[in-house]
Amino acid sequence: MIVCVCNAIREDEIRTAARNGAPCALTAFRSVDCEPQCGHCLPYADELIARERAALLPVRSRAA
Repeated sequence: MIVCVCNAIREDEIRTAARNGAPCALTAFRSVDCEPQCGHCLPYADELIARERAALLPVRSRAA
């Protein structure tokens, strides 16, 4: 699924950036050599990153 129409960034690219340590959408965009254009995608990209990073936490950390 396309997250950013302006830059044609796909959901899997954002998720990969998150798994590789991107803490936010801006960092994820930079990892694919792009910058946000209109900004409408940033909240969704940040949400994807937060979910992906939370899924990487050990089970004990999530319960605390």
